[in-house]
Amino acid sequence: MAFLRSVLHMLWMLFTVVPVALVLLAAAAMRFNGHRLYRIAVFWLSLAVYGARYLLGITYQIKGQENLPPTDQACILLVKHQSTYETFLMPVIMPKDLAYVFKRELLYVPFFGWAIGQLDMVHIDRQQKSQSFQKVVQQGKDLLRKGIWVIMFPEGTRIARGQSGHYKSGGARLAIETGVPVIPVAVNSAVCWPRKAFVKHSGVVTVSIGPAIASEGRQADTLMAEVAQWIEAEMRQLDPSAYSPTPADT
Repeated sequence: MAFLRSVLHMLWMLFTVVPVALVLLAAAAMRFNGHRLYRIAVFWLSLAVYGARYLLGITYQIKGQENLPPTDQACILLVKHQSTYETFLMPVIMPKDLAYVFKRELLYVPFFGWAIGQLDMVHIDRQQKSQSFQKVVQQGKDLLRKGIWVIMFPEGTRIARGQSGHYKSGGARLAIETGVPVIPVAVNSAVCWPRKAFVKHSGVVTVSIGPAIASEGRQADTLMAEVAQWIEAEMRQLDPSAYSPTPADT
């Protein structure tokens, strides 16, 4: 049954992405502003999330929403990355437009990639690390000035349930360059939507938003270490069965 439901959800996403992408591309050709294009994209993401609810039985809950800054203030969201689900969910639940930093290969995905190429996002070439970071800083500053929150997955790729990846310092460096706080976010999406798995399972995904961490006067490595420490400690609270006990737990 889980396999059949996963097939239906995939078909749902394929069926809905084409018309929405075409509408977005037409709107871009008519020079709609960035916010209106973003709302069209979020409409499709909402369809994917609602499809997950009704076809897969995946729901979500949010903790710590009060930790988000006022919508007239800038911030950088640094999010745990376990599956595709949170990439769909975050723009749906956040009160501000978001700009993802993502690998440019996604731009070549038919319809989906063509559509996100029209949005205020930062697409980078991972093979050119120095130039890529300069692009993140330059575009990130512009986006934050526009009132768009930047969202990054500091581990760089989806990480299997119960594991921790290497937290890269790019998000912390951008925060220090711009003087905006970072918001750590833990997400246990792999309990329902495992990394690189086609078959999904019903359940509840928890998004836990941590307190803002100021970036002024900080070093990138220590700032990112604080972010990683909060996220990984919170992950053990959200999904304790996935992690081996630490010495403090025994």
